[in-house]
Amino acid sequence: MIETVKTAPIDGQKPGTSGLRKKVTVFQQPPYLANFVQSIFNSLSGFEGKTLVLGGDGRFFNVEAIQIVLKMAAANGFGRVIVGQNGILSTPAASHMIRKNQAFGGIILSASHNPGGPDGDFGIKYNASNGGPAPEKITDAIFAITKTLTEYKIIQSNDVDLSKIGAVKLDAMSVEVVDPVTDYLAMMQELFDFDAIRGLFQSGFRMKFDAMSAVTGPYAHRILEDVLGAPAGTVLNGTPLPDFGHHHPDPNLVHAKAIYDMAMSADGPDLCAASDGDGDRNLIIGKSQFITPSDSLAMLCANAHLAPAYKAGLAGIARSMPTSAAADRVAEKLKINIFETPTGWKFFGNLLDAGKATICGEESAGTGSSHVREKDGLWAVLLWLNILAVRKQSVAEIAKEHWQIYGRNYYCRHDYEEVASAGANDLVADLRAKLPTLKGQSINGKIVANADDFAYHDPVDGSDSAHQGIRILFEDGSRVVYRLSGTGTEGATLRVYIERFEDEPSKLAQDTQMALADLIAISRDFAQIAKYTGRQEPSVIT
Repeated sequence: MIETVKTAPIDGQKPGTSGLRKKVTVFQQPPYLANFVQSIFNSLSGFEGKTLVLGGDGRFFNVEAIQIVLKMAAANGFGRVIVGQNGILSTPAASHMIRKNQAFGGIILSASHNPGGPDGDFGIKYNASNGGPAPEKITDAIFAITKTLTEYKIIQSNDVDLSKIGAVKLDAMSVEVVDPVTDYLAMMQELFDFDAIRGLFQSGFRMKFDAMSAVTGPYAHRILEDVLGAPAGTVLNGTPLPDFGHHHPDPNLVHAKAIYDMAMSADGPDLCAASDGDGDRNLIIGKSQFITPSDSLAMLCANAHLAPAYKAGLAGIARSMPTSAAADRVAEKLKINIFETPTGWKFFGNLLDAGKATICGEESAGTGSSHVREKDGLWAVLLWLNILAVRKQSVAEIAKEHWQIYGRNYYCRHDYEEVASAGANDLVADLRAKLPTLKGQSINGKIVANADDFAYHDPVDGSDSAHQGIRILFEDGSRVVYRLSGTGTEGATLRVYIERFEDEPSKLAQDTQMALADLIAISRDFAQIAKYTGRQEPSVIT
């Protein structure tokens, strides 16, 4: 029985590039979630009788939210919903499932790399029929509807048993509970040389993969241990938990320090890797060799032809503006296009759909390819394994050889997390006010070649995106970039990106933070970070 429930608009339901993220306690308050779900449905048309994909990263409130979405999808006229068993579905697997089943779209319940638990974060986003995040015209429409919504539709029914694989009826709608790993595994077997990777493990190659008690645990256990033959115990923290085991599921050198310490030890594994809450980010560390996400993107692009899916070469490479220019040098050597986009996977989706790019990446540990329309953490790990299996070299040897050929972009990101929004906004406003007069000026002895607030014209849909990050470019090719991130739920996160290119091989052993020391000082002093944020040091250095 369909019930129309009277409601009132709730302020603040504006989805960002990664959907809507708030504290769990906010989503738990009726009708917050229902209002947003109805706003998604009201922003769409033509979905009657069509298929919707649904799943999440297993965080607290995931299962309860799925039951609400299922009942509302039935009330609004969807014909079928495909949902992951126990409500589990990684973001890249959801993207693949949308594309494979030619679904109308999908709803993903996740706050990505943010903490979980009763006092943690929750999130929801809509993915379009191409499997990628909703374009801005849809998110704008959703936001507009949340401000005027007066009712939502839901059926009165018992909950669906999400533990049992199979199809059941929910009113007139079919609900298909599926194994979340099967289709994704089949796709990975098509992309990569599993026999070569299996041989790598048989040779004694040792690996640790930290699933961070998040969604990639079931995928990693099945693929790495069951199918590829990695020893039991290769996967750490492989059971998804509603609170991620009280850990922060962000694969960086702070929250994944345990595997970094393993890799740096004398008898450490040959490869340590990790993924985040919803499975779209990755961390790569070889024995005694950390690979920055920017370098990982460049190295994967330079070696992608070693995997079956990419043996014919790449159509192009795309990177977000804050990501280092290391991939640009690979694109130049391969004689293919390089695209510099704002942060947000939807910009990559346009390029992928148009066949202009094959591999895309962000410095925030997100890498992916044309196989889906999301970044894909486990995909990146498997491509590294494929490359290692074929080249029969260590991660450190591959990195050293890459830097000898292409030079090295010394690069790091300093995050100032949960700072007061007012102070962060004032900092950015002050920087913008300085931009017109910066060219030609000396900052601590370095001459500014150009300074701007990055703007992007999409070559596919013709849209324009402004104010995407403040760039200070110096005459020696180094740069500092400032950007406020919208991925948190409290305060603001100021991200500062620092980069210097070095093409002299004899200097490649220099420590990254030492190599960037003068630029780090400039980044803090020029923007007056301590004054505006009250922080003397960043929360996280990547």
